[in-house]
Amino acid sequence: MTVSQGPSARYHALIASGEVNPDPAQAAAVAELQTLHEKLHGYRPASIKSKWTTRLGFGKRTPNDPPCGLYIHGSVGRGKSMLMDLFFDGAEVERKRRVHFHEFMQETHELIHQWRQSNDVSKATEPIRPTAARLAERNWLLCFDEFEVRDIADAMIVSRLFHAMFELGVVVVATSNRHPDDLYKGGLQRDLFLPFIVVLQKRLKVLHLADGKDYRLDRLKGMNVYHMPSGPEADAALNLTFDDLTDGRLGKPERIEFRGREIVVPKADGTVAQFGFDDLCGSPLGPGDFLAIAKRYRSVIISGVPVLNSERRDAARRFVTLIDTLYDNHVHVMMSADAPPQDLYSGDDWGFEFERTVSRLMEMQSADYVEFTRSDTAVAA
Repeated sequence: MTVSQGPSARYHALIASGEVNPDPAQAAAVAELQTLHEKLHGYRPASIKSKWTTRLGFGKRTPNDPPCGLYIHGSVGRGKSMLMDLFFDGAEVERKRRVHFHEFMQETHELIHQWRQSNDVSKATEPIRPTAARLAERNWLLCFDEFEVRDIADAMIVSRLFHAMFELGVVVVATSNRHPDDLYKGGLQRDLFLPFIVVLQKRLKVLHLADGKDYRLDRLKGMNVYHMPSGPEADAALNLTFDDLTDGRLGKPERIEFRGREIVVPKADGTVAQFGFDDLCGSPLGPGDFLAIAKRYRSVIISGVPVLNSERRDAARRFVTLIDTLYDNHVHVMMSADAPPQDLYSGDDWGFEFERTVSRLMEMQSADYVEFTRSDTAVAA
C-alpha cells in the first residue's frame, strides 16, 4: 500500500486553484505536517500489539514506534484550522480523532468520574492511568484545535494524563494561539502544571506559524455584522457567519466554569460563540459572567435583540453591560435586531447609559473596530 499524497499536495492544489494565497509560514508548517503524515502511514501503537509479538521481542523497537507529534502556534486568523483540515482528513491512522481541547478535557473528567463510581477508591485511588488507557485505546492520533488550558481542574491532571497517553503510543498534533511556555500563564498553582510543558515539548515539535496576513480578519471586514429585522432570514445569515468563522464546523454547546457555577454557551467552536438574546440578557448573568465570555471568545454572535423598554429594564441593563464588556475587550460582535441601534431602547430607566451603547454598537460595525483586534489574553479564571 502506498502512502497517500497528504497535506502538501492538497495545500498546493488550493494555491493552484486560487483558493489560498502562497504563504511561506504556512508552507513550512505544511512540510512538517507532510513528514508526520508519511511517518503515520498505517500507524498502530506498540501498546496494543498482541502478546505473542511482544514476547518475541518485536514490540520494543518497531517501525510503529510513535513519531514525534507537532504543536503549531500562531496568531488568530493565520490558517491553523485549515492546515489541520489538510492533515487530519488524509491521515492514514485507523483510530484518529479531531477535537477541541476544552471538549476533550470535559470528556476526560467524565471518564474519571465514571471510574470512581465503578471502583473501590479505598483500594485503588488513582484514576488517571486507567482513564489514559481508555483514551489511548480509542485514539491513536489525537488532533487538538485551540489547545488552551484555563481551568485549574484541567491543569492539575493534564501532566499525568498526557504522560500516560504518550507512553501508550498516542500521537498528538495541536494548534494553539500560545507557545507552550505560555500555557496556563497566570493560572492558580501553575508550578504544578509546569511538568506538563516539559513533557509536551519533549513529545511534540513546536512550530511557530509566523505572523502574516490575518485571513479571518479579511473575512470579518467583508461581513455585515448587524442584521435587521430579526427572523429566519437574519438567523440564516448569522449561521453562515458562524460557518465562515469556524471553517464550516458545526459547533457544540459549551460551559464556562465561573466562581463555582457554569455559564451555558449554546453553540461554540474555538474562539467563536453564538447566543440568543435571552441566553445572555434574559438570564441572571452579571458583569463577571460577561467578562468570562469576553475573555473566552474572540467573536460573539447574538440573535434576536428586541426593542427594549421599561417593562424589560433588567434585560436592558444586562444588554448595556454586555455591550460595554465586549467593546472594552474588543470582541468582534455580530447580531440581529428588531431595529437600528438608535431605536433599540424606548424606556426611561437606562436612557443615558443606552446612548453609550448605541455609540458602541455603531462603532462595532466599522472596519476600524474589526481591524483593531485584541490579543488572546485569556487565562484561567
